[in-house]
Amino acid sequence: MDWQQFTMDLGALDPERVEAVFERHGAASVTLTDAGDRPVLEPAPGETPLWADTRITGLFAADADLDALAADLRDSLGLADLPGVRIDTLADRAWEREWLRDFGPMQFGRRLWVCPGDAEAPDGAVVVRLDPGLAFGTGTHPTTAMCLDWLDGLDLAGRTVLDYGCGSGILAIAALKLGARSAVAMDIDPQAVTATARNAAHNGVDDKLSVCSSDAGITGRFDVVVANILAGPLVELAESVITRLSSGGDLALSGILSGQVDRIQGAYAPWIEFDAPAFRSQANQTWARLGGKRRSG
Repeated sequence: MDWQQFTMDLGALDPERVEAVFERHGAASVTLTDAGDRPVLEPAPGETPLWADTRITGLFAADADLDALAADLRDSLGLADLPGVRIDTLADRAWEREWLRDFGPMQFGRRLWVCPGDAEAPDGAVVVRLDPGLAFGTGTHPTTAMCLDWLDGLDLAGRTVLDYGCGSGILAIAALKLGARSAVAMDIDPQAVTATARNAAHNGVDDKLSVCSSDAGITGRFDVVVANILAGPLVELAESVITRLSSGGDLALSGILSGQVDRIQGAYAPWIEFDAPAFRSQANQTWARLGGKRRSG
């Protein structure tokens, strides 16, 4: 079945009111996207902020009456004209698999490869098979890529690992594939917890991986901790992260822009002896990864 896609610029309109009208007319999905180029990089905990220029898109069946939808929007919102409306016809596809078109096998470090589905990797590679679902983390973002490089460079044999803010679970799963004895993956996003559990099963490491949705679910200390989140939470949660890391253990912090390095290092300086930062650029932004060891004692 083909679909119709109704897209409209929100401007100052209340997104919940617009979404309610979309749903009243049978929207199969409703998506909010950035219509400009001003990303929201660090929302406060519990906040779901919108962009300065937000666009709303509804997906409707081919026989949906979008003229009636537009009329209802005008009446419900008290508008003479709708801002920035665009209607497209979309051929039916397995939309949940569309990301695979731009995601091929990728190498990290010397041994590690991340592959979608049944894509082939070189002989002798350590392979993570990934279907991220709705959670962040395929390895294509510089922060994830740098953490995967870092994990590949460690001797993980027999060690325990904590993936703090796990997204798709890619880092915890990669660590297990690289020889870690066990891992815990934590994320407050329920979609991330679901995606991580599914990806772990798909990679045959679910018996070595525990997944939890809060700090309270993490017990004990770990030989390796990796936290690929954002600078604000990394600072706020510094003591929580550090209490999970064993004396002499390895720590990687990412999700950090280059200009935030000093701030993050300062927050962890009482406990961590940092190596030189790693940097990688993408889309006019330079990201950083900080690695180091917890001081003994």
